[in-house]
Amino acid sequence: MAAHRKYPDELRERAVWLVRESGRPIAQIARDLGVHREALRGWVRQAEADDGSRPEQLSTAEREEIKALRRENAELRRANDIL
Repeated sequence: MAAHRKYPDELRERAVWLVRESGRPIAQIARDLGVHREALRGWVRQAEADDGSRPEQLSTAEREEIKALRRENAELRRANDIL
């Protein structure tokens, strides 16, 4: 089950677009949209990782892959414990 998100995806996408296109400070855009500035900063960083401009950070796809591999690993450990 997916975690509940405080802000809708459309707001996140719009906010990231505004940061990239407007050149205004993150804090100002966050205040105008009614979101916390650190939340917006995280969204921008993740969007940069997803488009490859921030290679030191994991992309969303990589995070999902790691999560799936951890689940699979845990399942295999449980199966080994039963055997």
